[in-house]
Amino acid sequence: MKILLVEDDDVLIKVLTRNLATHHYIIDVVKDGEMGWTYGSTFEYDLIVLDIMLPKLDGISLCKRFRSEGYVTPILLLTAQDTITAKVQGLDAGADDYMVKPFDPIELIARVRALLRRGSANPFPLLTWGDLLLNPSTCEVTYNGCPLNLTTMEYDLLELMLRDCQHVFSTEELLDRLWSSEEFPSQATVRSHIRRVRHKLVAAGAPHDFIATMHGRGYYLKAPSTEESTALSKIPQENNSRGASGIAKSRETRSDSPQHLTPPDSQQQYLAFLNETWTTTKPKSLDQMTVLLQAVRDLQTDRLQPQQQAQAQQVAHKLAGTLGVFGLSKTMHIARQLEYWLGGREPLQPKHAPLMKTLVTALQQDIDHTTLIQMSQIPTGQLPLLLIVSSDTEFNQSLVGVAASRGIRLEITPVLDVATTLMATESLLGAVGQDPDVILLRSPSISSASEPQISNFWQTLQTFAHRYPDLPIIVMGDRDELSDRLEAMRRGGKVFLVTSTSPEQVIDAVVNLLRDPETPNKVMIIDDDQDWLSTLPTLLKPWGFKVTTLANPQQFWTVLQAVSPDALVLDVNMPNINGFELCQILRSDPNWQRLPVLFLSVLTDPASLNQAFTVGADDYLCKPVMGVELANRILRRLQRVRAWAS
Repeated sequence: MKILLVEDDDVLIKVLTRNLATHHYIIDVVKDGEMGWTYGSTFEYDLIVLDIMLPKLDGISLCKRFRSEGYVTPILLLTAQDTITAKVQGLDAGADDYMVKPFDPIELIARVRALLRRGSANPFPLLTWGDLLLNPSTCEVTYNGCPLNLTTMEYDLLELMLRDCQHVFSTEELLDRLWSSEEFPSQATVRSHIRRVRHKLVAAGAPHDFIATMHGRGYYLKAPSTEESTALSKIPQENNSRGASGIAKSRETRSDSPQHLTPPDSQQQYLAFLNETWTTTKPKSLDQMTVLLQAVRDLQTDRLQPQQQAQAQQVAHKLAGTLGVFGLSKTMHIARQLEYWLGGREPLQPKHAPLMKTLVTALQQDIDHTTLIQMSQIPTGQLPLLLIVSSDTEFNQSLVGVAASRGIRLEITPVLDVATTLMATESLLGAVGQDPDVILLRSPSISSASEPQISNFWQTLQTFAHRYPDLPIIVMGDRDELSDRLEAMRRGGKVFLVTSTSPEQVIDAVVNLLRDPETPNKVMIIDDDQDWLSTLPTLLKPWGFKVTTLANPQQFWTVLQAVSPDALVLDVNMPNINGFELCQILRSDPNWQRLPVLFLSVLTDPASLNQAFTVGADDYLCKPVMGVELANRILRRLQRVRAWAS
């Protein structure tokens, strides 16, 4: 298969040609749009891969030119522009696919194979994972030779997961990819389909966790055992019937199977290749920084010319693409922020100089400090995102390693004036292509900050709370005083930490806020009034509780151990064993001493309330009670337990 690569970034050319050649493709490389037209209109190619920002003729115009002249060769756009407008523009120009830098080389090769197969009469390769086999050409699915009888949606779900078996699919992603825009299924519908597919797989002999759940993230196919992996290699593949091309096709088909993983030695070879390339790329990248540094100096003195700003934007764009190749996503996002600000419709003003200086300095330092490329830097999926709004470089750096070890991605923006900080944050998130899951704002030091700086920080917190009302915000201050805590909560903060808090404890607080909100809280309720018990599941349903009711207190211990509830609600007056005695029994066991216990009773006298708290109750409510009050009391107790656990 012959591919035309139209790209002007030497580093990306080197990486792409190596990856494509490894998979037996023949590559021609040209570095501007006019040469791309000359080659593409003169020679026959199976695929054209081109960047959007090219010298002489941009990628969008080149794509339109190919299509207007009747060329039907598949075109894959490869660019750092990650906006919906850019994607729509590229696809409307006639492109068949669109990839955003940085990209995983494995995903790129898979997309190349998919584009090459679209015009082929050859059947798709079999999709396999362990003993599971799916044949897209016949729509047959078997597990260990046993046919699976699937509905259309169940088949689509399994095929989607097999085609990207290294990916964790969130509920929202499955909804987007399996149902049309005219349908409005709930998340419960997805869970129902997952459950039915699991049941059919288990009935055929698959493990119960063949489709596994990653709490807070979604669903994925669990890696097959060693024996299953060995068996996979014995599955025959179909060959192309065209002589020598059939050999290449057979090789390509094998590597296209989802169970194919890059061997460890190949990963190490690729890593060594990246590090070798970085030794020559790093000095060139630092040389390019002189253009950005000069642009900042001229901006500070209001002498930045439009042509100079455009040149700086081109440099930032090239740096973003280059850094993305090496998996330096944090550094790449800084370059993208610079590209965003430099490429604005209006010329930059001196008031933007502090932000630009901060970004350019951070970019230069990150490039200079990167001496070794590590495989962990190569992006493999979307991690939870913690946005840090802080100008304290030492503090920011202290969180990097701890966050990475807990599977949390960091993005950092400095604290400037309110409007600039918000604009910088939105441009950063636009470049990253992901919304934050938690925001952390660090206040300036009270001892050294001026009154306007302190006021600016509180205004920034309030602005972020209004801009991101659904996101938890952690506030860090250096004074452990009631007035600061009160101000933080009034301005929209969710958690307050003092600056002496260790990085490990800070990330623990973030992890606690990231806990899966979809996981139902299990509530066990014991009351001898069966009519009252029958109303409780409906009463608490709007809050998503999984309610277990029990009318016979003598079965308490057996049901407690079977259910393992997150919270316990007890009546006081019950036959044989009263609620106070049950609470004492519970608290006598070390394993249950932190379980939240709420009493719900018709008794309102002070003696009963006092006895309840004496035996270990956490709260006491009097009947009758509204569902919203009971739910809120339970939720508050659960939040405190989780805060203690973190």
